[in-house]
Amino acid sequence: MSTQAATADRTAARRSRISPERELELYGAVLDLLREGGYDAVTMEGVAARTKCGKATLYRQWKTKSQLVTAALDKSRCPLFTGIDTGSLAGDLRAAAVAAGGRRGRDTELMEAVGQAYLRHPDLRRALRETVITPEVAALDAMLARGVERGEIAADNPAIAFVAPGFLGVLRVEGLFEDRFGDEDALPAYVEAVILPALGIAPSGP
Repeated sequence: MSTQAATADRTAARRSRISPERELELYGAVLDLLREGGYDAVTMEGVAARTKCGKATLYRQWKTKSQLVTAALDKSRCPLFTGIDTGSLAGDLRAAAVAAGGRRGRDTELMEAVGQAYLRHPDLRRALRETVITPEVAALDAMLARGVERGEIAADNPAIAFVAPGFLGVLRVEGLFEDRFGDEDALPAYVEAVILPALGIAPSGP
């Protein structure tokens, strides 16, 4: 590559670089579009128009819509379960339920918005698994592994494999069962009534 061409490439890279503040603005527009109309309502053209950003800049930075949506979800995500360590498995699971219950509302809207798209778009599914779902599953699995190490549950307890899917499944469908999961106490109640007994841990008293 000639010196002139290399200089032109560096200049183009500088022009297309997005500042952290601008990136957050773009992500905010993506999330607003998701809440307003779901995954299909998000387009590169729509994000560009809403933020006065060149469409070419978006494609240079994220390549595809699924990458942009996943990046926006990941950036907005405050880890639910990472860092929870109360010293006991029951305490960890109760704390996880309280943390998840406190994140209802706008987070739930986003998950509902991408729920159907998750099933229909393999590229979005792969990206969300890697950046959003896998870290939360790993955090729950780590709680269970510590419980095994402390001797609180048996390593061969078959319920272990279903704890993370159970947690995330309830979060995913709570909007369909508003009569049963209508407030922040629903997930803690689910832990006491279902998860702890399945693991052989006595639930807390009334």
